[in-house]
Formats: sequence, C-alpha cells, structure tokens
Amino acid sequence: MERYQGSCHCGAVKFQFNGDRIDRGIRCNCSLCVRKGALMLPYLLTRDQLQIKTETDSLGLYQFGSKVAKHYFCKHCGIYTFHETLRAPGSCRVNLGCIDGLDVESLEIQHFDGKHLL
Repeated sequence: MERYQGSCHCGAVKFQFNGDRIDRGIRCNCSLCVRKGALMLPYLLTRDQLQIKTETDSLGLYQFGSKVAKHYFCKHCGIYTFHETLRAPGSCRVNLGCIDGLDVESLEIQHFDGKHLL
C-alpha cells in the first residue's frame, strides 16, 4: 500500500488515501467524462478510505441524469477532484491529475464505455 495525496489547482480541496501502486488510469467516454478529459483512478475507494479536507464551502457538486453519480469539483478553480460512481454508489474514483507527484502521461490508459452504460 502507498499513501497518496492530492488537491485541486488552488489547494482549497485536498484529499488523501492509501492504495495500491497506480500504474494505469481509466478514461471514460460518457458525455461528462469526454468533456472533462480526466484520467481516473483504476480502482474504487470507499468514502471512508478517501479522506477529504476542504476549505469552507469550497467543494461543489454536479449531478445529471439519474443523479446517482456525484461529481465533485472546487468552486474556486473549477477542477474536478473526485466522484462517487454510478455503478457502485458510495464508491469513489479520483482524478489522477490531482495526485501530487504522479506522472499521468506515463500511465497506461484503460478505456471504459460509460457512454453505453444505460
């Protein structure tokens, strides 16, 4: 297990978690993920595993469609930091671009067909 920490661009939203070594990321083709272009954590975290620290009123929430998935972002800089998934409510994936010291350009990319999920 490794300890990871990360934040949005301005630092108002911070998170940390323990997890397996990250050697790949997931890219989803649903309507939201295509637009945000983020590479996501390849495994799920529970809300208890993902420790979130935010400045007061900094964490925004966006939902659409069934409103099961919860997409969180910083209200100040706009960066998507993590989300609770549609397929496993209460489980989270983080934006790998927000993790300190992780070179996302060197990671293998696994594609997920979220566009045809529903």
